[in-house]
Amino acid sequence: MSFFPLKRGRRLRRSTNLRNLVSNVSLSQNDLVAPLFVKEGIDVAAPVKSMPGVVQDSLTSVKDHAKKIQDLGIPAVFLFGIPAKKDALGSQNYADGSLPLRAIEAIKKAAPELVIISDMCFCEYTDHGHCGVLNKDASEKLVGLGEHYLHNDETLAMLYKAAVAHANAGADVIAPSGSIDGMTEAIRDGLDEGGFSNTAIFSYAVKYASSFYGPFRDAAEGAPLFGDRSQYQMDFRNSEEALIEAEQDIAEGADAIIIKPGMPYLDILSKIKEKTNIPLAAYQVSGEYAMLHAASQKGWLDLDKTSKESLIAFKRAGASMIITYFAEAVAKKLL
Repeated sequence: MSFFPLKRGRRLRRSTNLRNLVSNVSLSQNDLVAPLFVKEGIDVAAPVKSMPGVVQDSLTSVKDHAKKIQDLGIPAVFLFGIPAKKDALGSQNYADGSLPLRAIEAIKKAAPELVIISDMCFCEYTDHGHCGVLNKDASEKLVGLGEHYLHNDETLAMLYKAAVAHANAGADVIAPSGSIDGMTEAIRDGLDEGGFSNTAIFSYAVKYASSFYGPFRDAAEGAPLFGDRSQYQMDFRNSEEALIEAEQDIAEGADAIIIKPGMPYLDILSKIKEKTNIPLAAYQVSGEYAMLHAASQKGWLDLDKTSKESLIAFKRAGASMIITYFAEAVAKKLL
C-alpha cells in the first residue's frame, strides 16, 4: 500500500506551537490605534448604541480612558471631537478654547506617552455635516449636492488654520480626512510655517464613499444634513484611482497613508503596499465592527476569533498599523 506523502505545510500545522513558530504575520499592541470620541456638554461617558463597547467620552472621562489605553500598551489614539455648537464654517474645530484643543491637552496630561492622531475634518463641526465650506448656505431649500458643492480652496484655508491649532494644543499627528484636493500640502505648509515641522501627517488619501460608515455617524454626530459625500470621496468601483491619490499625497508630504474602509478594500491596501514604501494604516470602520458584533450576538460568529482574524488580514495585506474599535479588547488578550 502506498501513502500520499504529506506536504511541508501539513507537517508544520500539526500543533499550535509549530504553527506559531512558522507564521510570518503577527499582531501586537504596537499595531493598534484606538479611536476616541469626545463630546462637549456631557458629564460622563455615553454608550454608542450601534457600536457595542464604544462610548462618547466627556472631557473628564476621556482622561481615565486615555490612561487605560496607554496602560494596555496601545501606542496611539485617534481623536474625534463633537462640539456643543456647530456653524457653517466649523469654527469650533480651531477656535481658541474649543473642544478638540481642550481634549488634546487633557489627553496629553493624563497619558503623556500616547501618540495623539487628530482627525482633521469639518463634518463633525459644521451645521450641514459636510467636510468644508459650501457654495450655498445650508438653510436654503436643499435638493442634494446637485446645487451645492464644496469650495476646495476655501476649505484648504480652514484646514491650514485648524491643523496649526491642533498641533499647538499638542497633537502629534494630523490626519486630514475630508478628501479635499491639496489638503496634505496645505496642512504641511501650515505646520511648517507655524513652527511644527515635527508634526506628522497621516493622510486619508484613500477614502471611499462607503456604506460601511453608518454607525460612526451615531458616534461622531456628523451625518450630512443633505446629500452624501460621494462628490468628494472616492467611488468604490475604482481601484487605480487609489494609487494615484496615494502617490499625490506622498508627494505633498504625507508621512503615512490611511486606507478606509478596511476589510472590503484589502485589495487596495495590497496594491498600494506593492507600489510604495510608506507606512500604511488600515481603518477598520464602524460598520465592519458593528456587523461582527451583531453576528456574534446572534451566535453566528465567535467575536474574539473573527476580530483577531480580521486584524491579521490587515497586517497580511500590508498594513503597518490598524485603526480599530477592537483595539482595547484585543490588546487585553495580547497582554
